[in-house]
Amino acid sequence: MSDLADTAPAVPSPILAEPRPRVAAALADDAQLVAACRRGEARAMEMLYHQYKRRVFGMAHRIVGASDAEEVAQEVFVRVFRALDKFRGDSALSTWIYRLTVNAALSHLAKRGRRQEVSDETLGEMPAPPAVERDSGLAARIEAALGQLPAGYRAILVLHDVEGLSHEECAAILECRVGTCKSQLHKARARMRELLTPSIGART
Repeated sequence: MSDLADTAPAVPSPILAEPRPRVAAALADDAQLVAACRRGEARAMEMLYHQYKRRVFGMAHRIVGASDAEEVAQEVFVRVFRALDKFRGDSALSTWIYRLTVNAALSHLAKRGRRQEVSDETLGEMPAPPAVERDSGLAARIEAALGQLPAGYRAILVLHDVEGLSHEECAAILECRVGTCKSQLHKARARMRELLTPSIGART
C-alpha cells in the first residue's frame, strides 16, 4: 500500500510540490484558501491537501484500520474538493474537514446499511474493523485495544484524546450534543480500560 503522504488528491489540477512559503503566507487565512480553491488555483488546492493530509489519514487509520485508511482518506479529499462551494464558513475549515473524515470513515464501515445518526445507542453499535496483529509494547497494545472498540466509540476517542479537540469541537464534528459527546467519551474510555486490563495484568 502506498503512503498517503506521497499521494496527491484526485483534483483537476497538476500535481505540484509543497507550496512555497510566500504562497502559503498569502493563503494562511481559511477564507482566502477556500476562495482560491474555488477558483481552481492549483497551489491553493495543493496547500489545503498538504495541510490536512496527515491528520485525515491518521483519523481514518484509527477508525477503519490500516487496510482501508488510504481509500477512506482519498475519498475524504474527493468530497472536500467537490463540496467546497457548499462550505459557508459557519464552522472552522478544520472542523468541516474532520466531520467529512468521520462521516466517510463511519459510512465505509456501515456502507451496507443506512447512515446512522450519532446517539447514545448508535455510537456503541458501529462494528469494529478486522483486528490486525500487533507486536509487543504498550503502544501496540493500546492500538490493538483501540481497534477492538466499536467504530463510534473509536471516533470520539480519536477526536478528543488523540487529536486533542474540545468537547464542543467533537460535538460539532459528530453533529451531536455536547452531553452525548461527554457520555460516549466516558463509555469509550471505560471500554478501553476493560480491553487493556488483561494485557497489562498479564505482564505484571
